[in-house]
Formats: sequence, structure tokens, C-alpha cells
Amino acid sequence: MKQLILASQSPRRKMLLEQVGIPFSVIPSDTKEDIDKKVSPEEYVRIVSLKKAMDIAEKISDKDFACPVILAADTIVVIDGKILGKPETFDEAYSMLSMLSGNWHEVITGVTVIDTEDGIKQSHVEKTRVKIRSLDHENMLRYINSGEPFDKAGGYGVQALGALLVERIEGDYFNVVGLPLYKVSIMLKNAGIKTLLDGDTGKSELK
Repeated sequence: MKQLILASQSPRRKMLLEQVGIPFSVIPSDTKEDIDKKVSPEEYVRIVSLKKAMDIAEKISDKDFACPVILAADTIVVIDGKILGKPETFDEAYSMLSMLSGNWHEVITGVTVIDTEDGIKQSHVEKTRVKIRSLDHENMLRYINSGEPFDKAGGYGVQALGALLVERIEGDYFNVVGLPLYKVSIMLKNAGIKTLLDGDTGKSELK
């Protein structure tokens, strides 16, 4: 039986896989996520997710796991062509929330799955549009003081207190949390790892 390895220590990605009952082990990648401004946001997340998956695929062996399948992802927030990473300071978080306030932005996730048994690599990029409600100084101050912004791209998380910031979502909600589950389930099935809802219907194509 193939074993899934999540190349991430993100509690949100772990929560999503647990939510749909997919067994997995965690081996976080230490691949750098430096933003290369020469590539598009879509290409950036695809490259980073691929690097993360390859990093773990090269570190493990069949002695550690039977037929390991690696799942890696990278999520960014983009507004007006500007990529917002994870804020490290109060001022960075305040600046990001000020840009997002009252505006639409995109959450873009790159996902890579590597089947180490046959070496096949799958990559997918998912985009979701999100509208943040208009925020005043007190709103942003209270949210930043909650501590939520500092480990999340764009300085907010939709799955907790940050849900109160989100006015509207167009697209995959789970992508905003950190992993587009439907597309990931197709990629995993193609690599030989099925969910409880999968039958023996062969491989599926991403659309």
C-alpha cells in the first residue's frame, strides 16, 4: 500500500487531509520560498510546490516508507499584481490588511504530487477570488492583536476569526484555507491514493 507524505507543517493543510480521512505522515520541507518577481504568481507557486515535493522525495527512501507519494503546496495572496506573503511584523500585517480592505484579491495555490514509485509528477494551480469587507483602524488593530495574521499569506485566515473579514468568495473555499481538496483528491487518486469515496474508475484528468 502506498503511503502519503505531506511536505508541510501547516496545521491547516493537516486539518484538511484529516477532515476527509486520508492517512498521511508529515515531513516538512525547508525549501526557501523567496519570491522571484520575474515569474508570474501562478508559475511561482507551481515552482515552489514542485521544489518542496522534490526536496522530500530526495530525502526519503523505500526503507522509511513503502511506495511514498509526496504532496506539497504553496499558497500566496495577490492583489493588483502584488504578491503578499506572510507578515513578520505588526506594520507589515497592518499594511496588508489596509490593501485588502474593501477589495477583491486572488488566493493562488500551487500543488505538486510525486509518485516516487514511478517518478510521475503532477502539478496544478488553483485560483480563488476573495472580497474583504471594508475595515477601519480598530478592526485591523483587533485582528492583528489576535495573532492570526503572522503565519498566513496575506495576513489573514478564513478558517478562524478571519472569517469575519471575508465578505464573499468565488471559487474553491478550501483553496483559501490552503489546499484545494477536490483537485488534490484527483491528483492523489492518480498516484494510487484513494479517498473513501473513490472507486476503481481509473485515472482522472484535472480541468
